Parts: sequence; structure tokens; C-alpha cells
Amino acid sequence: MSKLSSRLIKETARRIGFSACGLAHPGPLPAWREAEWRRFLLEGRHAEMNYLEKHLEKRLNPCLLLDGARTMVCVALNYAHSLAPLRDETPDENEENEWKLARYAYGDDYHDVMKQKLRLFLHELGLEEGAEARVFADTAPIDEKFWAMRAGLGAIGRNTQLILPQAGSYFFLGEMLLTAEADAYDDTAAHAAAKNVPLALCGNCRACIEACPTKALDGKGGMDAGRCLSYLTIEHRGALPPGTGFAMKDCFYGCDRCAEACPWNRRFAQETNCPELMPRPALTAMQREDWMKLSREDYTRLFRKSAVKRAKFEGLRRNIDALTEENSR
Repeated sequence: MSKLSSRLIKETARRIGFSACGLAHPGPLPAWREAEWRRFLLEGRHAEMNYLEKHLEKRLNPCLLLDGARTMVCVALNYAHSLAPLRDETPDENEENEWKLARYAYGDDYHDVMKQKLRLFLHELGLEEGAEARVFADTAPIDEKFWAMRAGLGAIGRNTQLILPQAGSYFFLGEMLLTAEADAYDDTAAHAAAKNVPLALCGNCRACIEACPTKALDGKGGMDAGRCLSYLTIEHRGALPPGTGFAMKDCFYGCDRCAEACPWNRRFAQETNCPELMPRPALTAMQREDWMKLSREDYTRLFRKSAVKRAKFEGLRRNIDALTEENSR
């Protein structure tokens, strides 16, 4: 069987609308990365996200997800938009802002958008999903950020996000596992073995650490999810810890504080050209008073085919109530 053209793969990715594309040899994670995962889970820093414990062997070796896997194609898709400040615009800390969602949540569900594009990608390459290929968009136990780094897309930053050089971190990640070989790959032996590739783009910068209101980041590229506002306002079930409403400030779903502080985003972030990821007018029209009165019917109407469904109505209502209570003091 002839090898796939890496140049054709990357040209096809650009034509479909992906922001970056790279190829890597799939296989077991290096020992240092496996040790990080095991320590993260052992110390309970994944909080209540018990799904991270499941299928750990597949997370540590993606070849277990597809028999005969020989190629990992990693892609990134820009979701940035200017509804919130982009680049070197700094919001006035004393200004009373409208309540908002995390930047990624204003468009269609990224899982669906990415999966649709990845399946189109396979079709364009003449490959069939199933025995010879599988696609993933935050939908399988894959260490997405590591493999994107290995495929040459960027480096993992202190904010735990993948940072693309000259572009920033406002990107969704996706993968295709293929049984076919490619004629060239982006992971070199030196790149694959290097333990210090994470933080390669951060230098001595600690802007994200200083910006995190709950001190969830450890400064080494790791985090305690139980402290993170994105976890607390989306994944966490039950009552919020005391002080969460104050920490949220004006964002009741997710948090962008560490990304907004990152110099790579402040200098280079560009608005997405993907229509499905642009802000929905119905959401941008919502004002503080509208959110405070959010009903189940409003929730169903506003968030159809949206990733916000992850928090469920009860979780979103809990977050809004926490902000309402904080603002009434």
C-alpha cells in the first residue's frame, strides 16, 4: 500500500478550515508523561472527573484505540471571537461588565463541529471510518495536548493549554488515527524524547498563574481541577464551594482568565472564520437581567446543540444564583 502524502494531508486540512495540522507516530506515552498522568490521578487533582480514571491504558497508548494504527494526524481549529477582548485589549477591572460565558461556549457544540470536519477530512483523503481510521474530538481517552505537541503544533503552557506559536491557545484539538503510513512525520527523535518540551513557549512568564483567581495552576504545566472555575462551573455537581461566586466575577460558565492573560493570545489571537463557532445572536443579546431570570425554557432554546448542555440547567442556574447572591452584597 502506498504511503499517504503528508503535504496532501496538510493542504486538505487547510482547505477544510483547520488552523494547524501535524503528523506523529502513535505509541505509548514517554515515561515522564505517563508518570505525570499517574501522579495527577493518584493525588486526586482530577476532582470528580472519574472518567479520567477509566481506560487509562488507552490514554497511555492510543494505538489501543485502533488495531494497526500507524499515523496520528492532529489538527487545531480556532474558536476565538471578539465578543470578549482579544489581543492587547485589557478590560477595566472596575467596570461593571455584562455577565458572560467562556469564549468557546457561544457557538455550536465543538464536539459536533470538529467531528463533522474530521469526517470530511477522511472523505477527502479517500479513507473510510472504521477499520482503517478513527476520528476524535475530545471524545476518547487520548492525551490530546501531548499528541498535538508531539505532532509539532505547539507546546503545553503553564496554563495547561496547548499554545500555538504566533497564534495563541484559543483552539479546539482533534485527532485522526490511521492504519496507513505517511511519507513524512513532524515528530523527530529529539522532539519525542525531550522532557522539557512543555513550557517551551512560556519562558519565565507567569501571567496565567497570577491571573487565576482560585490558584488552580501549579506553575509547572499542571493544575488542581478541583480549584478551577471551569471545572467548578461545568463539571462539578452539587453546591459550589464558598467564595466561588466572588471568584467568577462576571463569567458564570467556564473561565478564560488564564488564556486572556497569556501574551501569546494578547499579541496574536485572531478571530475565527468558522461560522459554526461564531457567537450565536441569541446569546450575545442576553443581558445581566435576562440571565438572572433564566428559565428552563430559555435554557433549552438558547443552548440547543451547544456544549453548554454539559452543565445542565441545574448547574447553570446554580452558577447564576451564586453570581446574583454575590452581586447583592
